[in-house]
Amino acid sequence: MTDTWKDYRLAGPENQRAQEQGLADAAWWRPPIDDQRLAQLMTRTNARAARDTALWLGAIIGLAIVVVLTWFSWYSIPLLVVYGALYGGAADSRWHEMGHGTAFKWNPANTGIYYLASFMLWREPTMWRWSHFRHHTDTIIVGRDAEIVFQRPPHLASLPLTFSHIVNGPKMLARLAQHALGQIDDEARDFIPPSEYRRLVWEDRIFVLILAASAGLSLALWSPLPVLLVGLPTIYGAWLVVFFGITQHAGLQEDVLDHRLNTRTVYMNPVFRWLYSNMNYHIEHHIFPGVPYYRLPALHQEIKEYLPPALPNTRAAYRELLGAMRKQERDPAYEVSDRGIPDVASSGSAPIDVGPIVPDDIASGATVDLGPVADIPVGQVRRVDIGERTYALYRLGEYEVAVSDGLCTHGKAHLAEGLVLDCTIECPKHNGRFDLRSGEPVRKPVKVPLAMYECAVINGSVKARLDEPRHRPGTVAAEPSSGEGAT
Repeated sequence: MTDTWKDYRLAGPENQRAQEQGLADAAWWRPPIDDQRLAQLMTRTNARAARDTALWLGAIIGLAIVVVLTWFSWYSIPLLVVYGALYGGAADSRWHEMGHGTAFKWNPANTGIYYLASFMLWREPTMWRWSHFRHHTDTIIVGRDAEIVFQRPPHLASLPLTFSHIVNGPKMLARLAQHALGQIDDEARDFIPPSEYRRLVWEDRIFVLILAASAGLSLALWSPLPVLLVGLPTIYGAWLVVFFGITQHAGLQEDVLDHRLNTRTVYMNPVFRWLYSNMNYHIEHHIFPGVPYYRLPALHQEIKEYLPPALPNTRAAYRELLGAMRKQERDPAYEVSDRGIPDVASSGSAPIDVGPIVPDDIASGATVDLGPVADIPVGQVRRVDIGERTYALYRLGEYEVAVSDGLCTHGKAHLAEGLVLDCTIECPKHNGRFDLRSGEPVRKPVKVPLAMYECAVINGSVKARLDEPRHRPGTVAAEPSSGEGAT
């Protein structure tokens, strides 16, 4: 048997193969769910995210103070173990949620905690943001997903080193330093847009300077305490990242377009769920990444009849994945296939029936009737299909509506499955956002403006001109015509 089964490099031949086979940037299976219920589940609250973040950061700061006060006693050792787990371990799930921008309703809070957690984990904020976008686009697609942790054939003998971060940690630090010097490797160039290179370099330079300052302070004080508190917890606390993270995808199928086949949901106790920010509901997260972590248990209840049975505990998850990886050492093609997945059809957002409208009516510049505005609750979005063209219709206020192209300009996901937030639409695939007044991108990864169309509420119905898009403005708030309004 050869040493490798597939070439997992993003710059390797598997990347081209995935594109040729339609596995890159493809449509994924999605269970049926009521649009209004999904919109409820995607709503965010600052209070819950602030509480959980304050508990996490408060525990880290409190432990750091106690470690300093007990430094010359044996008590500091177990305290450092817990400190490292919270600093270099629990930071992972906070990094993840803030990177998606779903934890806080107030996005600057998401961004700030994302950068803090990135530093704690030695993760380059820009590189990992774009890497994770790719992970959600091409989940466990060989040659496309840079976050496939266990490649085939796996080497279980090296698994303890993965838990200790002894091998990966120095590699991450070396890459951080390399990028800080302006030397961007080919793999990073595969998924990071060139416009982001400068940001990547300067972020990494700041991180390197902070780590250097911590090391310099240790030397000046002739004490390891500064680096034990800032820097090294990334190494000795990383076991918690691996302990949880390995349960997500290890041993499951590659190169499939159904998250039920390549992702696990595992029931965990309340302490584990808090440390892991409910990411144990991982199938649910991958299918609906716009749902914040604190609503994933409720999402699970909504769609669990369409999913494979959740594993009862972490022990069962390890039993399954270790068993699969042992078999993959002998046969890299082996995959866990019998997962008890219900035989149900895929689903998407049901489009509005616009009646006998044909594409010629659009090309002629005729006004298209998109139906009663009252059929769409305020703050909701609906899909409109006309021939081969697809649109998204938004109700922003009583008489304020917007119409855009239906597909996100980045990941080609349908925006009718996204979330309307304060006159923006959030893409359901990568959580990028567009301003619905202009179509302009307002949150990464989207960079290309969204086409917006003339529209108004007239006699209780939404009227739109779909022949030529306009970006500014994209919404029209019209007075009810003939004394009638939307009801």
